[in-house]
Amino acid sequence: MENKDLVITIDYGTQSVRVSIIDENGHFLAIEQEKYKEPYFSNKPGYCEQWPDYYYDCMKKASNRLMDKNKYLIPRIKAISSTCFRDTAAYLDENYKPIRPSILWLDQREGKSKKKLPLVYRLVYHLIGMSNTVDLNRKRTPAIWMQENEPENYNKIKFYAPLNFYFNYKMLGILTDSSSNIIGHYPVGFKTGKIHFKYHPIGIVYGINPKLIPTISKVGECIGYITHECSLETGLPENLPYITTGNDKSCESLGSGTIDAKTAHISYGTASSISTFTKRYFSPETFLPSYTSCVKKYYNSEVQIYRGYWMLQWFVKEFAETENVEAKIENLAVEDILNKKLMEINPGCDGLILQPYWGPGLKRPLAKGSILGFYDTHTKYHVYRAIIEGIAFALLEGLKSIEKHGLLHINKLTISGGGSKSDAICQITSDIFNLPVYKPESYEASSLGCAMSLFISLGVYENPLEAKNKMIRYVKVFMPNKDASYKYKILYKNVYKKIYPQLKGIYKNLTIYQHEIVQ
Repeated sequence: MENKDLVITIDYGTQSVRVSIIDENGHFLAIEQEKYKEPYFSNKPGYCEQWPDYYYDCMKKASNRLMDKNKYLIPRIKAISSTCFRDTAAYLDENYKPIRPSILWLDQREGKSKKKLPLVYRLVYHLIGMSNTVDLNRKRTPAIWMQENEPENYNKIKFYAPLNFYFNYKMLGILTDSSSNIIGHYPVGFKTGKIHFKYHPIGIVYGINPKLIPTISKVGECIGYITHECSLETGLPENLPYITTGNDKSCESLGSGTIDAKTAHISYGTASSISTFTKRYFSPETFLPSYTSCVKKYYNSEVQIYRGYWMLQWFVKEFAETENVEAKIENLAVEDILNKKLMEINPGCDGLILQPYWGPGLKRPLAKGSILGFYDTHTKYHVYRAIIEGIAFALLEGLKSIEKHGLLHINKLTISGGGSKSDAICQITSDIFNLPVYKPESYEASSLGCAMSLFISLGVYENPLEAKNKMIRYVKVFMPNKDASYKYKILYKNVYKKIYPQLKGIYKNLTIYQHEIVQ
């Protein structure tokens, strides 16, 4: 055991950063977490910004604690890598200094997209039914917002770099990372892992000059070594090799044991998603991409609910004042109180159903959140369960699309994220999908997946299956309840699937009202 190789992983999350030492068997020999005192700041409602160096400085604190306590492990550490939340860039000048705070993926601002794309592109998008999706993508792209609102800052940008690229520069002196860590509003082709040329029909959507995008490396590539300066700041061993892995969702999926085409992974995080792990590239939804996985030659096909388990935080904030008081008295998390109430509500919430588009997705850019079926017998606990069921229904719809486009047949699920800590939520998920749900031993799935990717690249394991068999253990398997699954099947087919088509016109009118009348 003493001779086993070790790796260091850095996991930059939305709320905290974790630095871990992990062995070949998936055991966390040490972990240090630094919670962000200010995950982001908001100069205006809906804005979410933070300086990139804030996250890096938090990492330095966690790393120094980790290394101070575990100096005896240093000789066994063979490599390091980091994984990071997606769709957030550092805007750097010619000296690699941030020009302004990063606009986080949580940010709700939208550009006006005043500058029209060339007519031929607009005609093509219209013919394939993607005009609204392209328009939403452009409005959500921070680069376009900056061009319209902060042109003086945008014109200073020499490197439009995903956060983890910048963190690598701070650690290695090299501004690069894998194509798995450049997920979001960037002109990049995920099938090839290369930057699109300026007038590529997808790349042109984002309005970013391809010359501003840093060099993209391959997954599993050693891109550099911990510098002397970084070692002094972080305590990390100087000259330790850095090997690229992938983004947080991809590492989380791998770290939950999703390693074949018959398994899908559900992430119940701030944004919730369902994804698969395949060697074949395909679009999980029409004209929407798969992403480069944290294991070379694999792809993650994913459907995401932009405001996923964020909605539970929203519910707690708006409706759970009494439960918050009760939780403090009993020294429990408020979610523990709510989850007890959860199981007192019948599957299907006695006819209450929710569509969780508090933030519209690319496939349904006009969608709004909706709750249907209220009776005078419904309580706030029905709403709470309806949120959980609604997110699962939306992910089930996503899985159906992935199976259709990828010609797959999924027969089991793995689960991770904050929602997976609740057995009640895991059981509801199993019932709605009518599939077994496997709950991993470790809640640090992103860090574990990052370590698995490292050990595969180091040659300790030949493939993802071998790494999974050695490094992942499950604490519980949830089997579907036949009666509940039947009820959910009827509700999904006869009600949920019909909500968006029936309300699409109303959603469109609401969008027009919001943009043209209210504003």
